[in-house]
Amino acid sequence: MPYSPLPSESHRADPVHLSEGLDRVLAGLGAPPVDALTTIRERWSELVGPQAADALVPVAVDHGRVVATATSGVWASQAKWLEPALVERAAELLGPGVVEGLVVRTAQGARRV
Repeated sequence: MPYSPLPSESHRADPVHLSEGLDRVLAGLGAPPVDALTTIRERWSELVGPQAADALVPVAVDHGRVVATATSGVWASQAKWLEPALVERAAELLGPGVVEGLVVRTAQGARRV
């Protein structure tokens, strides 16, 4: 695939803040801005609750869905009940539409139930 620069509003010669460049790359990948990803990671316990935060680890945001790994199949199943509260709390922290759902996978090597 040939190289093509990211689309921009203008071709600036001035330096661009790193987070602005990352935000443009993330937007092209269907991910939220860096600040949203950082907030999800740092405030995960508030978003899903302390017990769930110990068992679920956020690893990505893919087109509005937080992707998390679970320590067990039980927690992977339980996570579907956490989804509405996660979406609501995320909207309060990040604004509506940034987080629209939750996808949970069992961590590699964890026992599936």
